[in-house]
Formats: sequence, structure tokens, C-alpha cells
Amino acid sequence: MNVKVDDISSVKKQLSFEVPAGRVDEEIDSAYKELAKTAKVKGFRQGKVPRAVLERHYAASIESQVLERLVSDSYFKALKDEKILAVSGPEITDGGVLEKGKPYTFKAQVEVQPEVEAKDYLELPLKKETFKEDETLVGARLEEMRLGSAQLETTDRDEAQSGDTVLIDFEGFINGVPFENGAAQDHSLDLGSNTFIPGFEDQLVGMKVGEEGEIAVTFPLDYGKKDLAGQDATFKVKIKEIKEKVLPELNDEFAAQMGLASLDDLRARVKEAHESQERSRIEQEFRDQLVDLLIERNPLEVPESMVKSQLDYMLENLSNRMQSQGMSLEAMGMTPDSFKEVYQEIAVKQVKGNLLLEAIALQESIKVEETEIEEKLEEIAEKHNASKEMVMNFYSDESKRRGLVAQLAEEKVIHYLTGKANIEMVEESIAAEADQGNDKE
Repeated sequence: MNVKVDDISSVKKQLSFEVPAGRVDEEIDSAYKELAKTAKVKGFRQGKVPRAVLERHYAASIESQVLERLVSDSYFKALKDEKILAVSGPEITDGGVLEKGKPYTFKAQVEVQPEVEAKDYLELPLKKETFKEDETLVGARLEEMRLGSAQLETTDRDEAQSGDTVLIDFEGFINGVPFENGAAQDHSLDLGSNTFIPGFEDQLVGMKVGEEGEIAVTFPLDYGKKDLAGQDATFKVKIKEIKEKVLPELNDEFAAQMGLASLDDLRARVKEAHESQERSRIEQEFRDQLVDLLIERNPLEVPESMVKSQLDYMLENLSNRMQSQGMSLEAMGMTPDSFKEVYQEIAVKQVKGNLLLEAIALQESIKVEETEIEEKLEEIAEKHNASKEMVMNFYSDESKRRGLVAQLAEEKVIHYLTGKANIEMVEESIAAEADQGNDKE
């Protein structure tokens, strides 16, 4: 078999094949021999049908079968022989006519993992936010917990206020025409939650039970449903019920409802959780900054199929999280397609970052030891209050284990690069500082 490999780009190759006539004849003969064992043709006993008769009745199906086998075998042999790391299925083009006694030619285009050699990754100039304790944020979290435990009670007031929960019927119109999924009955809405279209909740404040009114809003330009983004809309709204939140007192009794002995214990638990959350945020912002700088210093092209896989992974994770909370993409005004459009650039960055971190791991001989995997499995078991055997069984799946090893390898590379970086400790959030810089531009 003759194979010619051409680079279309750094992430795509074209393979041109010529399968020898002898191999073509072997496959055709083999296919007819197998068929002859089971073929049933009127006037002939099973297993005794002449080849010429089989060719008249089954030529098309045999050709399809032989082509599939020739293309598949040739393609995968070429990947192995040429040491090509494909990241997508092949796109078969220019397939010739299958004829006995003649070679068969075809072409295949395939995306490949780029060959990455990371550069300029030592002594990175980075900034890292200093962790600061903030009692006001702890107090705010306690207030959120009170709100989460609030009881809804019917109020004597007949006018809605910010903070109330209202039960409404509504129907939306654009240019006087109702739009799809723009109406609902008995919809519960927390005024001031900012979960609806900007401006919608504000205009309900002051409306009375039983009152019908019209609300004018404009859908945001980045709204998930593209046909509504930027559109002016009018909603006919009727308030059917108003309830106000009655908050519990912040005392030992409230702490007991949260499963703790006293308010001091609850405050300490909230403070501990807040500190953990803040430290995680700081580390994530630092990691994002590090990866962004790596990408800036190492421009590279990435295969579309890898970006698509990353988007699918992100979408599945988000959908699972939302489902566990009783929510959906549609409730956020998004579809799978609009999600992928919004997060396309993020997925590209994540793929580039992963490739660069993998390259650095190879270049610096950073490997994950078996003991580190064991320690991680024990950590996961403890975190999820599960037995080590259960966790080990979960990660016995090869793909899941590879994912865990890749995660540990990335953590080791980040740790290595952090130890080699020039880090300036700062007071402000790195992400907030970057946003301010973008605003000035």
C-alpha cells in the first residue's frame, strides 16, 4: 500500500492512498466466499450458488462491504505506520471506483494533535492576591442564610415591594406579536433577585394584587436566544398574589436549625467556609493568569474537534449541575447552540492551556507517581464521605483514571511553574484588576 502524507495545517493532514490491485482482489474474493456460505438464491441450494449469480444479485452490497474494510484497514494502518495522533475521525474524499484487477485510490483528511514545544515558561512575571479576612463578608453570608430560611407569608399590603415574592401571569409581545415561550401562568418571582429580564422586576414594584399592567423591556444583546437579543418587548402582567419574607432571628436557635450548637459555632463554620472559598478563588485567578501568559508567549493552532469536545464537556457539566438544582439551560434563556457560541473562546483557551501544560510536563519530565494517585483517591473518598473501595471502583474505568492522572499532572506543572515564577503579592483581585484594564482600553 502506498501512502502520501501532506500537511494542510499544523493540526490537519491529508493522507493519499493507493491500495494495490492484489489486495483489492483478495478482499473481493474473500467477501464473495463468505457470502457464498449463507446466500439464498431461488433455484440453488444454500452454499452452492455460483459466483456469477452472486455477483448479479449482491454486487452493490459486496462493493460497499469491501470498500469499508479497505478504507478502514488502510487508514488505521497508516496512522500506526506514520505515527499520526488523530483527534478526529477521517473525512474520506476522492474515492475511486472499485474494480477487480485495479488498484483503489482515496484520500482522507484528519485533524491531529499539534506538536507543541513550550517556550519562555520559566520566571513568569505574575501577580497574586493576598488573602484578607473580611468579617463583613461573613456577616453577609449569614444574612444570605437567613434569607434562605425565610418563610413566605401572605401580606396585608396590596402593593408589591422589592424583596416580595409575587405570583404572576404574563405574556410577552414583540411588535405586537406573541413570541415563543414568552408566556407563563402562576409564575413565582422574587422581586430584586435580578433573575428576569433587566427592568422587568423593577416595574412590578408598586403594582397591586389583581392589577393588570404593561411592562416595557429590552432583551440584553448577549441574551441566550439570538432571535430575542436586543429586541424591545412588551409584557402584559397580572399580579395574583404577594408574599413577604419573614426572616428568622440570628441566634442559637437558628444555629441549631443549621445543625450547630450555637451562633458562635455557626459563625466560625461560615468563616471557615468563606476562607476556603476565597483561597480557592485566589488560586483559580492565579492559575488563569499563569495559563493566559503561557498562551500569550506560545501561540498555537488547535483542532476544531478538540474545541468541540471541550465545549461538549463544559455543556454536560453545566447541565448536570443545573439539573441537580432543579434548573435548566432554557430557564436561563440559553440553548446548547447558544451556550457553545458564548463559551467558544473559553473552550479554545482551555484546550490551548491543556496542551501547553502537557508539553511542559514532558519537557520537564514531570510525572504522576502511583503513590500520588493513591493519596488523591483517599482525599476524594474523605471529601465525599465514601469508602476508598467505592472510589477506586469508580476510577477503575480507564477514561476516568486517565482524566484523574491528567488533572494531577496539571497540578504538578502549575506547582512547578509557580515555584519558578516571579510573583508580586497585591491587595486587589487579579480578575478585577484585569477587568479595570480592559475598561480603560
